[in-house]
Amino acid sequence: MKFSLIIVLFGAVLVSGALASSSSAPGNQQVLYGHVKSVTRVGNRFELRFDPAWWLTGVAAEHACGCKPVPNDSVVIDETHRLLTFAVRKDARVTVLVRGGKASTATISVAELAQIVRGKNPQHRQLLEPRAGFWIRVLQTYPSPVVALDQQYQP
Repeated sequence: MKFSLIIVLFGAVLVSGALASSSSAPGNQQVLYGHVKSVTRVGNRFELRFDPAWWLTGVAAEHACGCKPVPNDSVVIDETHRLLTFAVRKDARVTVLVRGGKASTATISVAELAQIVRGKNPQHRQLLEPRAGFWIRVLQTYPSPVVALDQQYQP
């Protein structure tokens, strides 16, 4: 049930169009929400340290926060802060939020994201929320690489 909820929410909150992937069949990928803690180059790819969380809306959010209505219509539950490690393809698509309107985004490289996570901003982008969470799309074939990261707007 929870995994289905994440998939439905992912479709509803993406800040950009459909994700490009060499394997787009539903059972061949996993979508997770959470916070990017680090991105490091390892050989020909990158390695992502990721703190997964639950992005909840509706009844699930009401029960999780014990409130009705839910402030901003969503709540993020991050209980463990356990970091997971994922391989990231160097050509993975990364979308970040930038200033310039309600849903303004920029597509950047994984290498640039690595620098942003380290507190640098090499392209001097007007980042809206440098610490906001991301939806990641992970292929379910070894080495289970991340093929897309999309930053989530949080009011």
